[in-house]
Amino acid sequence: MYKHVLWATDGSEAADRALPHAKALAAEGGGPMTVVYCEEFTLPGKGGGSLPVHANEDEVQTKIDQQVAELSSNGTRATLTKTRSQVGGAAHAIAELAAQSHADVIVVGTRGRTTLAGLLLGGVTQRLLHIAHCPVLAVPPDKPAGD
Repeated sequence: MYKHVLWATDGSEAADRALPHAKALAAEGGGPMTVVYCEEFTLPGKGGGSLPVHANEDEVQTKIDQQVAELSSNGTRATLTKTRSQVGGAAHAIAELAAQSHADVIVVGTRGRTTLAGLLLGGVTQRLLHIAHCPVLAVPPDKPAGD
């Protein structure tokens, strides 16, 4: 049903929980998986420059590079697409890449790196649900034991 799967990741645990779902859909459909990482930057200051929103960008990008390499070595036809946006623009960048690549489904976690960012910005997943051209599979966080 879903030939081309797009997994949007920010390197968070929530995105990592969505990865097995993306892998399963890609295997079932027999098509490629596009991994999308959007680096967000602050709005330009008086000096004109923008800075990455998160201080550990190099670590996150290394982790995602390793995940894509592991996917590829395990038989998934995975490619990584990196993009940039100003803070709050990641959902639009992901939706645009999904449309350009003709993705059939976007798989994403329901929380990003920080809960506060989701509350302040409305959340990438929430925005994707409204603007994406294709279905969005939103994978919720694990429930604590006993719930």
